[in-house]
Formats: sequence, C-alpha cells, structure tokens
Amino acid sequence: MLEFKGMYEAQKAFRSRIDYKGSDRFEKLILSLQVELGECANEWRGFKFWSENQESITSKNTCEHCNRYGMKSCCGCEGKLYVNPLLEEYSDGLHFILDLGIEIYFEDFEMIYRLSSKDKDKSVSSQFNRIFSLVARFNWNKSPITYIELISEYLILGELLGFSFEQIEEAYYQKNAVNHSRQNEGY
Repeated sequence: MLEFKGMYEAQKAFRSRIDYKGSDRFEKLILSLQVELGECANEWRGFKFWSENQESITSKNTCEHCNRYGMKSCCGCEGKLYVNPLLEEYSDGLHFILDLGIEIYFEDFEMIYRLSSKDKDKSVSSQFNRIFSLVARFNWNKSPITYIELISEYLILGELLGFSFEQIEEAYYQKNAVNHSRQNEGY
C-alpha cells in the first residue's frame, strides 16, 4: 500500500519551496496534470493504432543535462539511462495530483485505500480517458469525493500499467529529489 501521508508531506515541502501565490494556481495545476497524463499516455503508446510500434517506452538513453533522447555527448557529457520513462511520467502526474489535494486541504488517506481496487475489465485506454474526464470534473467541482475518485482511478491506472505501489512510491521520491535539485539550479 502506498504511504500517502509521507508523499503528501514531501509535496507540501516542495510546494512551500516554490511559494507561488497566484490566484491561477489551481487552473495551472489542472492543466499540468492533463499535460503529464498525456505524456504518460504517449510513453505507453498503446492507443497508437496507426503505428506498428505500440510497445511502452520503458527505457531510454537521455542526457541528464539537456534531456535530449538518444544523443551521446550532445552537450559534452555522456547519456544517462532512465530505467523507465513511462513510470517517470506516471510519477510526474502523481506530483500534481498530490498538489491538487493540498489545494483543497485533503487529508483522508484511509478513504483512498478503501476505494482503490483494480477493475480487471478496464483497458488502459479507457482508464486514461476516465482520468481525463475526472480531471475536468474536478476542475469544476473541487469536492473531496471527486478528488478521492481521481486519485483512486489514477492508482488503478498505475496497476494497469504494471507498476507496484513500491515502484510508484520510489519513483515519486526520486522525482521529488530531482525537482528540488532543479530548484537549486534555478530551473
């Protein structure tokens, strides 16, 4: 089971470090989540019925400095292997979902655990579409019930993509460390 409280607290710490107080914060978080969800779907590739290559992108060489894929010494360094770009994009979405929870002062993590159960009949495509729909609904109805449904369905997506709770949690903390490092570097 995911340890939401720890991730939630880590996200609060990162959020306070950013210290953005604009009145458009919520709408920017919604858009950011939609973008990350699209990037995750793009790494999954299973919706691309027109392509012969529908295999998920689960490893890729990328430069750790300029983030260009497949280019050795593009900026004078050697490329770094990211073990799973699909998991990284999924984790990026989780950061924004947690931030949206902070936005509505959500803290009922036990409810999430009770509602997260994998529906084996769902396809990954339908699950992505379901989450996009929930994000739009949450944009208009900032209720805790809608948030619980959103995060629960997001966890089901992670399961459908083949991720364990341990992998998701580890990826979250790794990306959180990267985000802090980026802030140190003036990202």
